This record gives sequence, C-alpha cells and structure tokens, in this order.
Amino acid sequence: MRFASAAPPQWRSTATVGAMMRTVLYALVPALLVHVWFYGGGIIVNTAIALLAAIVTEAACLRLAGKPAAPFLADGSALVTAVLFAFCLPPLCPAWVTALGMVFAIGVAKHAYGGLGYNLFNPAMAGYVLVLVSFPDAMTVWPAPDIGDLDYVRPDLAATLQYALTGTLPNGLTVDAVASATTLDSAKEGLALMRTMDEVRVSPVFGDFGGAGWEWVNNFIAIGGFALLLRGIIRWHTPAAVLGGLLGMATLAWLLDPNTHPSPGFHLFSGGAMLGAFFIATDPVSSPTTARGRLIYGAGIGVLTYVIRTFGSYADGVAFAVLLMNLAAPLIDRWTRPRIYGRAA
Repeated sequence: MRFASAAPPQWRSTATVGAMMRTVLYALVPALLVHVWFYGGGIIVNTAIALLAAIVTEAACLRLAGKPAAPFLADGSALVTAVLFAFCLPPLCPAWVTALGMVFAIGVAKHAYGGLGYNLFNPAMAGYVLVLVSFPDAMTVWPAPDIGDLDYVRPDLAATLQYALTGTLPNGLTVDAVASATTLDSAKEGLALMRTMDEVRVSPVFGDFGGAGWEWVNNFIAIGGFALLLRGIIRWHTPAAVLGGLLGMATLAWLLDPNTHPSPGFHLFSGGAMLGAFFIATDPVSSPTTARGRLIYGAGIGVLTYVIRTFGSYADGVAFAVLLMNLAAPLIDRWTRPRIYGRAA
C-alpha cells in the first residue's frame, strides 16, 4: 500500500529569524526600563548610538559583499547585537567608544566570518571585550544607582548625552560626583585589601543579594529569559548549565570560607550573569547544537566566569568566558555528536 506524501521536506518551521530576533528584543524591554529607573537614561543613549553604528556597518559590509541590504537588515540580528552590547556598557560612555565597539562587532566578529550564521564568536561580546581591554577607563564610569541614600548626583538625560558626545559633564558636575564603583569592583577591591565580606557589604551599593539596582535589572533579565524559554526561542540546557556552573563554584567557595568569598546569590545577581546565561550564551550560531554539548558549554561558561571574577584582573568574567567557550564549541559538538542510526558507534 502506498501512502500519499508531500514533496520533502514535509514539515517547515513557521519561525523566521526576524520573528525570533523581535521576540528577543521584546524580552529585553522590561530590564531596559528597570535599568533606566535605577541608572538613568544612559542606556537609551548607548542603545541609540549602537543601533545607528550597527545598521551603518551592516549595510556597508553587505554592500561590499555584493548582497542586498534590505533582507539582511530586516532580520533584526544587528539590532539584537546592538542592544546586548549597550547593556554591557556603563551608562556614561563616550559615543566613539560605543560606535567603535559596534563596528568591530558587526564588521569583524560577524561579517569577516561570512555574516549571519557563520560567526565563530558572539559579536556583542567580541565588541565589548575590544573596548573593555582597549579603553578600560571609559568602561568604569557607572553612575550610582538611584536608591535614595547614596551621596551621588545622577546626571539627567541632557548631561548624559553631553558626556557621550563631548566627554565632559555640565559645569558643576564632575565624574567623581556622579560615578561610583560597581558592586563587583567594590567586592574585589575590598577583598584584596584583606577585608571580610561583612565589612565590604557595609557599602550602600550592595543590595539583598547583589548590587543595589543591578540585582533588579538581573531579575527582569531572568524574567525575559524565562519568556524566551516558554516561547521556544532558546533551550533550557545552556542557561541552566551557566547558572549551575557559576552557582556550584560560588557555593563551594562560600561554604569553605564565607568571610573571603561572596555568597552564591551575589554572583548570580551581580554583573552580567543573567544576561550571559539567557541572552548571550544561547546564541545558536556560536554555541553547540547538541543537548549534551550545550550543557558542557554552559557549565564551562559558568565555571570560567567564577574563576575570572575570583582570580583574574577583571571584576566580571562573563564576556571572556563566552568567547573562550565559543572557541571550544566546534570541538564540543564533535565530542557530543549523536550516534548515527544503524551504527554501533
């Protein structure tokens, strides 16, 4: 008996790259609004500059490659890269630093490898690491969170825009008056000075778990990440392994000596842990394709993040951990390749 069937393939996904990218952007909106609430409109300025630089660079690269610009610009991948990159920058950041990071992210980390679907490294993290290593002073101007009991002045949108375009603040304002160390920096510096975590946490920049303000941003990033899981945009393996690897290392060290090691909650809700777990490490192009591979890949990112935070020169290690595991992704896929049906091995 013959059964009628359509020409292969019989099943086609209704999801498109553009639809998935728009969903990712929507999932980031609540966290972006919370970021504005605590740190002012700097992320809006950075996002606008990053979006403009991303679109111009994407169009230029497509033109050089002889490809039509409209379909590729409409897929939204450059926009997602720009927004993720803006989340990593301090709210007070020179416009030329933001633009340079995006030119590198789109022009080199993405199009030098062949464009969307061919990049070896996560473009947003490649651009961020470039500016972090090259211009460390520009990456430290973080306004204090607006929590009501800090003796810092939060610059308004006009002052933020002026700083982005000219590198200066309005008369009467100095960088020292508006900026403070991040929670990760405060903890790292305090522990280096042989203080205990109880002494370090006296600073009002600390919240219940992580940094005051930033822990709320991380909460809403996690909510957006769970929305992506429910929509099927990302799989659970990578974010669970990233957070599990970081949590496992932090818990072990904290249990051994809570005086000299921050709590597990501090590591999860400070810095870019949630953003890295749900929105960066889950990039389908630069991460493994197998379920076991994603678990190994994510766990590697979590462990490396803890190691860099604890023993490295930088306060946060998410970007470096992602790029290092991007290098390992092809090998992980090879190790975890499923057995072909009908073969013994």
